[in-house]
Amino acid sequence: MRRLRAQLLTISSFIFLSACSVFGDVSVKVAPYSVIATDGAFEIRQYERLLLASTYTPDGMDGVSAPFRKLFGYISGKNDKTEKIAMTAPVFMDQVGQTTEAMSFVLPAGLSLATAPTPLDPAVKLTEISDYRVAVISFSGSLNQDSISTHRTLLQNWIAGRGLKITGAAKAAGYNPPFTLPFLRRNEIVISVGKT
Repeated sequence: MRRLRAQLLTISSFIFLSACSVFGDVSVKVAPYSVIATDGAFEIRQYERLLLASTYTPDGMDGVSAPFRKLFGYISGKNDKTEKIAMTAPVFMDQVGQTTEAMSFVLPAGLSLATAPTPLDPAVKLTEISDYRVAVISFSGSLNQDSISTHRTLLQNWIAGRGLKITGAAKAAGYNPPFTLPFLRRNEIVISVGKT
């Protein structure tokens, strides 16, 4: 819980550096997607392509801000082209196994695996996801372990109620800095689903 809270604060601080506001406006670009279906706070969403820069915190490592620092370093110029890369919202977070936390920054839509600068840190990996269909629940308030768990369960139940098949692990997605008024924050839980 303490680790997740610190990690979310670090992520939110970065988004602050990317020019978000106290009133919930996200000034950075948001990864493009199409809405397939909407049901209140729930959506079925299609991302045609996402290019992610991702890294992990190995089991037993205590530094919760390590993934953030690695990814921030990459987009700040620690790459083979010494290029700065614009931030795109959201920041995705997930867990691999029991304790290994993963974090991903979405890279701008104009970049591809062929054109994106290569990370100098071998712990930062670039991956491209195509034809990514997800179920999403959006919510405001704090993005903490309790809200993630509650909304993940709500989303899983909604998916089951629609007869959809879950095809991947849940991810939390954050869009706003910590000083954004809680009721104006945009948070999401995202779960990949099969096409019907």
